Amino acid sequence: MEMIDCFIPFLSPVRAGQTVKELRACKKVKNIYLLSTVPDCGKVEGGEILYVDSLKSTATCRTIALHADTDYILVYTAGTAFELGLFALERMSAIARDTDAGMLYADRYQVKDGNYKPAPVIDYQKGSLRDDFDFGSLLFFRSSVLRQAVEAMDADYRFAGLYDLRLRVSELSELVHINEYLYSEVESDTRRSGEKLFDYVDPKNRAVQIEMESACTAYLKRVGGYLAPDFEPIAFDAGSFEQEASVIIPVRNRIRTIEDAIRSVLAQKTTFRFNLIIVDNHSTDGTSEAIGKYASDERVIHLIPERFDLGIGGCWNVGVHHPACGKFAVQLDSDDVYSGPDTLQKIVNAFYEQNCAMVVGTYRMTDFKMDEIPPGIIDHREWTPENGRNNALRINGLGAPRAFYTPVLRQINLPNTSYGEDYALGLRISRTWQIGRIYDVLYLCRRWEDNSDAALDVVKMNGHNTYKDRIRTWELQARIALNAHSSN
Repeated sequence: MEMIDCFIPFLSPVRAGQTVKELRACKKVKNIYLLSTVPDCGKVEGGEILYVDSLKSTATCRTIALHADTDYILVYTAGTAFELGLFALERMSAIARDTDAGMLYADRYQVKDGNYKPAPVIDYQKGSLRDDFDFGSLLFFRSSVLRQAVEAMDADYRFAGLYDLRLRVSELSELVHINEYLYSEVESDTRRSGEKLFDYVDPKNRAVQIEMESACTAYLKRVGGYLAPDFEPIAFDAGSFEQEASVIIPVRNRIRTIEDAIRSVLAQKTTFRFNLIIVDNHSTDGTSEAIGKYASDERVIHLIPERFDLGIGGCWNVGVHHPACGKFAVQLDSDDVYSGPDTLQKIVNAFYEQNCAMVVGTYRMTDFKMDEIPPGIIDHREWTPENGRNNALRINGLGAPRAFYTPVLRQINLPNTSYGEDYALGLRISRTWQIGRIYDVLYLCRRWEDNSDAALDVVKMNGHNTYKDRIRTWELQARIALNAHSSN
């Protein structure tokens, strides 16, 4: 019989005892190891306690590999209780045998106040490089693959060990998603989707992010997707533009915020000519009439597309390809504002100073009244000129405000979507050209109940994450092909 060794976080003697008892009900379970970060935490009948420095460190991965002597390894990564479904481990081992997968993971239920809520996950693909990819908390490894991956580990991480392990396993074998509900876990993070978005750039997580970047960069080098910091220069002499810059605002039904956005643009003080292109995607709530109040200002261009099939990216393409668009196209969302009258000047200066095709600034998170809310300033300092284009494949966004050299933007265009379109563009630009950075706060990003990502259900979030993973997959494939061509 194919046997399973289980590695479970030690939470408390009582809870550990319950977990051990449940696992022992499966005849395939051989050894149960309880991983504890606290020495001398006591004993649990039926389980052996292993002291580890961190549940996600490289040292812990090595400890797991050292102690496992069965066909398969079960690793539970959450700090909450879990409950196996009926014959769940039998099902996982059967699929592991049939697919020869290196790692398997499954859909699960999340339990809150006694209620079981479906929490499906998504398929892993080549571009699933986010270190916060949601596998759920139950990972099922083929022991031989895990040991091979651990033997190859050549860095010691405190936070990124499990991430490094997953990347290495994906090089050796397939990561299989079992789209069946095989276990339940107590839901530990009950925040809405919009409150979780910025965890990866929270300053308190900086040490974690540095390690994650290192592990991802090493992976890209191994698979041929790493790009050295060599960029195509830009002369800024393509085309003829009456305006030096255009601020582009795509909008639909933002009557509560659109005038704030417009006024923050018109208040800009610059040494050059600029205009504002508002692409009004057939608003029905009075937004169009509010924009009309500013028609007397020759800088304001109010466009209503002839098409009815445009997402945010499509609206951007309409604005960028308009004859009045300036040499640089600068982003402003319809519910945000610039932080001061010098934002536009700083952005345009950065293009020339840093010789880049795209500039990304720094923003401050605020509530609707523009009072700061956690995590405060988002500066994406993980972006470096040397490695930003590689680290961009790991993180889920590049920051704001964003601005582009218009001839490049007209060459590439944005995907006609309303989510991830800016990220796709940033990845493509970074493949060829430098992306410049400004670390002054240029932008106030308002989080409020009408944000499009404020409270997404799991199906919508999974759709968004699948699309961003697909974007990364395409970009990684393109970079691998580019490197292969360059080496020939």
